[in-house]
Amino acid sequence: MRRGLLIGTVVSVALALAAGGTANALHLQIGKLRINATASISPSELPAKGQAPVEVTSVVRISTSDGAAPPKLRTLTLQFDKHGSLDTRGLPTCSATKLAGTTTKEARTACPKAIVGEGTGRAVVNLPGLPRQAVSSPLILFNAAPDGGRPTLLVHAYETVPAPNTLLTPIVIERINGGRYGYRAQIELPEIAGGYGAATLSKATIGATRKRGGRTVGYANAYCSGGRLQVYGTLAFEGGGFTNGTLVQPCHSAD
Repeated sequence: MRRGLLIGTVVSVALALAAGGTANALHLQIGKLRINATASISPSELPAKGQAPVEVTSVVRISTSDGAAPPKLRTLTLQFDKHGSLDTRGLPTCSATKLAGTTTKEARTACPKAIVGEGTGRAVVNLPGLPRQAVSSPLILFNAAPDGGRPTLLVHAYETVPAPNTLLTPIVIERINGGRYGYRAQIELPEIAGGYGAATLSKATIGATRKRGGRTVGYANAYCSGGRLQVYGTLAFEGGGFTNGTLVQPCHSAD
C-alpha cells in the first residue's frame, strides 16, 4: 500500500473538519464508481463567534457497483469552509527525520505530544500471479513544522505489502479567498503497491486539545455561521474520469 491511500485518508479527515455540524453523508455514483462519505463532529453545537475545539471522525468508501476494483484515484482538490480552522500555536511538531524507518509503535513513542489524529486506510491489491487481496495500514497524523507559514500535517504509516516499509506523507493547507471557502489542499496521489492497488476505505479521527493560557484549545476548531458548514471537492481518477461534490451539514449555535 502506497502513499495515495494515506493521502486519501488525511484528506477525508480534512473534509470532515471543514464540513462540521452533526453527522451527515454524501453518496455519489458515476457509472459503476461509488463514493460514500460520512462525517461527525463533537460537540454538535458550536459558537456563533470565535472558535471552539472539535473532534472529527470521517469514513470514506470507494467501490464499484459490479464488485470490480475501483479506478485509481490520482488527484484530490478540496476547498474548505472558512468557518473551520487549525490552531497549531504552542503545539509540538514532529519531523520526517524523527519518524524515518519507524514502525507504528515506534512512531507514537517518537513524537507523542505532536499526534493530532489516528486512523486506518485500506486498499485492494492485484499483484501479478496472486489473488486479489485487501490490505490495511494504521495511520498516525502528526503536527509538522509549517511550510511557508501554512499548516502542515505529517502522516505516518507502516506498510507490509509488498514489503515492510515506513511511509511519510506531508499535507499542506493553504489559505484562499473563495467566498464560502477559505482553505485549499491540492494533492497529487502516487501509485498504490507499485500501480497494482486502489484505495477502498479511509477512516480517521482528528482533534487533539491542549492547555494554553489557562484554557483548553484545540488543533481543530470551528464556529457556526449561516446554519451550515461545507466543503467542495474534486476527485480525478486514472484514465481521465473525475467527479466533484459538496458536503453540507447543518450547525447549531450554542450562544
